[in-house]
Amino acid sequence: MTSPKPKTTQTMKPETAAKKLGVLLSATPAEFQEGVVSRDELNELQSRPPTWLADLRRNGPHPKQVVAAKLGVSISGLARGGITEPLTTAEIDALKAENPAWLERERSIQAETRKEALRLKQR
Repeated sequence: MTSPKPKTTQTMKPETAAKKLGVLLSATPAEFQEGVVSRDELNELQSRPPTWLADLRRNGPHPKQVVAAKLGVSISGLARGGITEPLTTAEIDALKAENPAWLERERSIQAETRKEALRLKQR
């Protein structure tokens, strides 16, 4: 009988962990950016976020996938609208209040895409 192998700790690069946490890596503390993150550490960050993570999630700057979700458009729609840089929550709220023509157009495209996906799924 063979003895069980010791369980190895799964780790990930800071870029991967930041993406899973929904934050911009460059806005995280230096010790987060320079280290590796274990699966247990990631679970701990998700379940009990430290102050810096809670502030980043609340105020930004946010990565493009979060910006797109908050605006209700696709990442491609952001690019077509000229948004290429990370935005803060205040900037996102200002864009929503301004509701430029490109944002309205991209939201309608996104709504049509979702409607079509739902239609195909129900077939």
